[in-house]
Formats: sequence, C-alpha cells, structure tokens
Amino acid sequence: MPRYEYRCRTCGDTFEVSRPMAESAAPAACPEGHDDTVKLLSAVAVGGSAAAPAPSGGGGGCCGGGCCG
Repeated sequence: MPRYEYRCRTCGDTFEVSRPMAESAAPAACPEGHDDTVKLLSAVAVGGSAAAPAPSGGGGGCCGGGCCG
C-alpha cells in the first residue's frame, strides 16, 4: 500500500499515511488532531543494477549518420 507524506500547517509536523491509491486525494488529520494539512510531493528513488546497453559504434544520430556535412 502506498505511503503519502503530509505536513500540518498548524503545528508544522510532517507525517505519513498508508492508504490505497484511490484515497490519495482524501484529507488527512495530523497525529495531533489538526485538520489543516497539505500532501507533500515525495521523490521516489528506484534502485537496481541493470543498465541500458551502451550503443555500439558506427551509425545513428547526427554525429555518426553522415548528416553533419
């Protein structure tokens, strides 16, 4: 289940709420009970070791395709 991060405008607390994506836009009260909160935009980092293969030489693009004159 996705986790959404919120910040309380009243007390300044930042907190997370786990909820289904269908409820992502629903308001969330802070743990202190305040209702004036905003959902924060979170950056997601995706890890992995797979990399795209390096292009092989000879052709493609302006510098290898002969279109540069």
